[in-house]
Amino acid sequence: MSIRKSQTVGVLGAGQLGRMLALAGYPLGIHFSFLDPSGGAPAAELAPVMHAPYDDEEALVRLASSVDVVTYEIEALPLKAVESLAQSVPVCPATSALAVAQDRLEEKRLCERLDIPVVPWHPVASPEEAAEALTNLPGPLLLKRRRGGYDGRGQSLFDDTVSVEDAWRALGNEPMIVESVVDFQRELSLIAVRGFDGVRATYPLVENHHRDGILRLSLAPAPRVTDGVQRTAEIYADRLLQHLDYVGVLTIEFFEVAGELMLNEMAPRVHNSGHWTIEGAETSQFENHLRAILQLPLGSTDARCPCAMVNLVGDIPLLAPVLHVQGASVHLYGKESRPARKLGHVTVRGRNWEQVWDRLQKTGLAIQPDELRACEAVGVEWP
Repeated sequence: MSIRKSQTVGVLGAGQLGRMLALAGYPLGIHFSFLDPSGGAPAAELAPVMHAPYDDEEALVRLASSVDVVTYEIEALPLKAVESLAQSVPVCPATSALAVAQDRLEEKRLCERLDIPVVPWHPVASPEEAAEALTNLPGPLLLKRRRGGYDGRGQSLFDDTVSVEDAWRALGNEPMIVESVVDFQRELSLIAVRGFDGVRATYPLVENHHRDGILRLSLAPAPRVTDGVQRTAEIYADRLLQHLDYVGVLTIEFFEVAGELMLNEMAPRVHNSGHWTIEGAETSQFENHLRAILQLPLGSTDARCPCAMVNLVGDIPLLAPVLHVQGASVHLYGKESRPARKLGHVTVRGRNWEQVWDRLQKTGLAIQPDELRACEAVGVEWP
């Protein structure tokens, strides 16, 4: 498929991920149309947004008739509505991938079928079953909703039969899963992309640091990753991409445990931990997602230099100190301040990790001491 002036991508969701998709697509002459039920969405400054529920039949018909392909920036979508949309226009990634990502139980079962390690887990349908899991799984345990939940939401920690009742009530009376809390060395993520022709590419693994369940800092390429660990992550990604006949960007989050990888969760979309690719990779995750769903050749996923990506959460700091720092790039999403809300991000680049660490300190951004220590893995000068 060649790029035409009339080529338009429909996007379900008009948040910051949709906004960055549009920013990546405009240099390629791609147009966008968004569907989002909320007002004041970040992508509204860049392209038309239809404000309607995601299952509004009239809005879906209008969207399908005005675009060449549809993608999505969130998983919290009514699956039947997306399946109905897919009968009128190509939807990428396919609804089969969305269905798996929406249900933690199906995600765990798929990983086990594909021989991808996950943390010890068990499905539960009542607080009594959750309490019984304490005798079968190494504790403490996390009780998680099968559906919904992000940035630490939709889950609760328990380690005895008393607190499990409170955890169950807090999350709602619905089937869930329990997982063992693993003693991991760090959290890693892999951004992979696959085109219609089956060609696949992966970015270097990224090291992620969360606070209060929200991603705060990503280091890319992740320091101290062996070739074996990178290759293992790519093998697991290939299994998922091929099994799901996947088209677009797929994000996989891992725990690194004693040098081995355990899959935590997957996201069938572009991802916060891939924002560093805008400045730090030859082709950003956003552009490669668009290339994939529009049947264009994938771009190089090579990293240009070490990068640290810092999320701006809750409020926006003074930007002058950040803009004074060489190698620092600011991205604001046009969202109103709100506690625990991602309002933007800053990417800091350097020749090596020592320089990235030094520049991070100069920005004045609120980085925790343990997060800064993670940046002290001083490497060799980038070629």
